[in-house]
Amino acid sequence: MKKFLACALLGAALVSPAQAQTVRAGTYTVEGTNFDGSPYKGTAKITLTSETTCAIEWTTGTAKKPTSTGICMLYGNSFAAGYVMGKDAFGLIVYTVNDDGTLEGAWTISGQNGSGTETLTPR
Repeated sequence: MKKFLACALLGAALVSPAQAQTVRAGTYTVEGTNFDGSPYKGTAKITLTSETTCAIEWTTGTAKKPTSTGICMLYGNSFAAGYVMGKDAFGLIVYTVNDDGTLEGAWTISGQNGSGTETLTPR
């Protein structure tokens, strides 16, 4: 599974950049939809680890601690994250970086059918 996530992130990195974008470190407001279309909200914290990579933690629902953690990478106007939920669920989300700093994307979880959507808005 780790090879799959690495390949997926590499694939996102091979997309030709339309223009250089930036993702700021800090806290973001999360609004998204689950596979069934039901909404969820929360926060995400992005910590930059280099010019193009970062760590990310999401806290959604009623959780008081991070519900998933991952690594992320910026390339042009694409921002991708591989993440872990619990012990056995691995996921991937790919965002578009908008000019206003919001991140809009789609996500999935290994072994599950479908995808959800998510928007991160800088606080």
